[in-house]
Amino acid sequence: MCCSGFLKIMMFIFNGGIFLAGVVILGVGVWVKVDSGSLLGLVEDMDGGAPSGLSQLANVAYLLIAVGAVLLLIGFLGCCGAVKESRCMLLTFFSIVLILFLVEVAGAVVLLVFDDLAEDLLGHLEGEVKQSIRNQYGRTEGFTSLWDATMEKFTCCGYKNYTDFEGSFFNEQGMDLYPPTCCNLTITVGVCNTLEAERSNIDGCFQKLLQLIEENAVIIVAVILGIAALEIAAMVVSMVLYKQIVLNKA
Repeated sequence: MCCSGFLKIMMFIFNGGIFLAGVVILGVGVWVKVDSGSLLGLVEDMDGGAPSGLSQLANVAYLLIAVGAVLLLIGFLGCCGAVKESRCMLLTFFSIVLILFLVEVAGAVVLLVFDDLAEDLLGHLEGEVKQSIRNQYGRTEGFTSLWDATMEKFTCCGYKNYTDFEGSFFNEQGMDLYPPTCCNLTITVGVCNTLEAERSNIDGCFQKLLQLIEENAVIIVAVILGIAALEIAAMVVSMVLYKQIVLNKA
């Protein structure tokens, strides 16, 4: 009984951590989905103005919600199975956690590899993105809002630099005008035109996005591995408790 009680406590601790991780991930996913002012929200609401590769980023919100929901389910199954001493719940818990653990390890490996391949992957979108900027920026409200929000948030200009806006609808209608974020307002005299944009030399959003991926990839992998460690411990305890229940009922 003492051993059984200890195992139940350990199940509560490990599953409590998994449950809290699920709450956080689910909350982030819901926030990204409902926040219409966020980058992903703008991408999702666009009427075909964004490149197809960029539009797929909107699926991140659904992925986070799904992962969070699965972690919540796992935490519930583990705690409930321990309290009720249900072999079925414990076995189901073990099976789901094992599958999720394998997926998370694969995801961590992909993220580490993607960190090295991100530049090539984003580089392939360059031509499509530039063409979209020239055709849609200043003409389509959703597309323009997307880029304005992105450039303001990351303090960047275009995909590579200000030349991405040359020949765009906005540039031609404004008589050699560029978005304000393409000029350093502390040194810009008058409007943001070709001369001021060239003198400011603001970095493109491509480079800022690469920096963001590099800075956060290690953190994301560390979180995944932390959750995976909790899952391993929970699987071990669940199987020991399962065996204990079988012996007690034999």
